[in-house]
Amino acid sequence: MTMNKPQKLTLLAAAAAALAVASAAGASSKGTTLSLVAYSTPKPVLAKLIPAFQATPAGQGVSFTQSYGPSTNQAKAVVAGQPADVVLLSTGDDVNLLVDAGLVSSKWNRMSYDGIGASSVVVFVLRDGNPKRIKGWNDLLKPGVQVVTPNPFSSGSAKWNIMAAYGAERRLGKTDAQATAYVQKLFTHVVSQDTSGSNAFNTFLSGKGDVLITYESEAINARLAGKNVQFVIPHQTMLIQLPVAVLQNSRNKAAANAFALFLKSAPAQQIFAQYGYRPVNRKVAAEASVKKAFPQPSGLVTIDAKYIGGWRTADKVWFNPKNGRMVKIEQQDGGPTSG
Repeated sequence: MTMNKPQKLTLLAAAAAALAVASAAGASSKGTTLSLVAYSTPKPVLAKLIPAFQATPAGQGVSFTQSYGPSTNQAKAVVAGQPADVVLLSTGDDVNLLVDAGLVSSKWNRMSYDGIGASSVVVFVLRDGNPKRIKGWNDLLKPGVQVVTPNPFSSGSAKWNIMAAYGAERRLGKTDAQATAYVQKLFTHVVSQDTSGSNAFNTFLSGKGDVLITYESEAINARLAGKNVQFVIPHQTMLIQLPVAVLQNSRNKAAANAFALFLKSAPAQQIFAQYGYRPVNRKVAAEASVKKAFPQPSGLVTIDAKYIGGWRTADKVWFNPKNGRMVKIEQQDGGPTSG
């Protein structure tokens, strides 16, 4: 069958339109940009994890914008409108801010590995040679010992540190009142409260304080960066669980979910381990080299311990900016009462 000129033009136009649609679809799949909002300390490991994801079929053509800062402040910024597809925050408490704003599903912690991307524990970073002979929590109360820990109203790291101090006392059999009194006395020794865990580490490295309370992963990363860092894991310490969540209003949810899943895969978890994070992936955590690198503390406290009650209870009791325990403690010691 022969076609007249109008029919040929119509066919050519349809073919051009189909080609344009196909090209647009290809550009769309290859031009996805994910907005990643994270707390400050995992920036070095994410610099390795992102290219590893981009090398997978699911990550091909996916680019990232990245924002790092104090965990609670980051969560508040997302609530206030900062673009985000995926968040990697320091505490479940900060993810709950996004849940309450309708930005993250309330079932985020029912995802694989309870919504946790990696974990760590609370440690003490010390001066060379440990001149104050600090090993456990009671040593932090010795006369003259100066402690560095971040601001609990901006930093997730600070919240973990406080719950670790309280939880350690409770695990040793102390009452709620006794453990709270310990935290109050501890803060009379605190000489600096920076906005984030990373800033607190820099303050300690600059020469301030005798001991820094921080993540094990942060201490290991400092060593990897060539810093002369010593640290001890107290017998009673806190399991730090680092959540990853996808925003419900993400326009790139497929790619965001793929990245969140990738972070828990064996290749990604091995990268986490190389940078001092304890893997949540059971296969990787069971590897002999990983078990040797991350010894299990004898007195490990979790946020869900009955004497803490989970992040919702901890936030209400300890970190409520109006009447939480930390507001009262900071007021007494002249510390910060906001982020």
